Amino acid sequence: MTSAPDAAQRRRDLARLRRVRDRIDREYAQPLDVEALARGVHLSAGHLSREFRRAYGESPYSYLMTRRIERAMALLRRGDLGVTEVCFAVGCSSLGTFSTRFTELVGVPPSVYRRAATEATVGLLPCVARQVARPVRNREAAPVVPALA
Repeated sequence: MTSAPDAAQRRRDLARLRRVRDRIDREYAQPLDVEALARGVHLSAGHLSREFRRAYGESPYSYLMTRRIERAMALLRRGDLGVTEVCFAVGCSSLGTFSTRFTELVGVPPSVYRRAATEATVGLLPCVARQVARPVRNREAAPVVPALA
């Protein structure tokens, strides 16, 4: 059985983790790393990583990259920015890392996604296009990729 102080500490830890997640959601385009996130909530980087993974099922870095890729997908669907511009706009500093992570999450490289998404979402309402093209986190299901002609 959990004592009252342990339960209270767990609630405080979860509140810290929510603050970290909210900061990632807000500042995904800023240069964030686990050490900086941990300092912001007065935890060690290792402890933050372990607790974040336990609470949300993935590391803070993985969550950050998923947020960046989601935003990149939206920018690529617009079609007015190139892959390199999108990479830097979402806060990635390496085009190679961006492309690799994008391909892992979405299933196709960003350049292929950009071509296919602009063709596949023509005529769809923006809210429907966002829902259809949303990335799948943690490989929960096969990603929906528009068919290439």
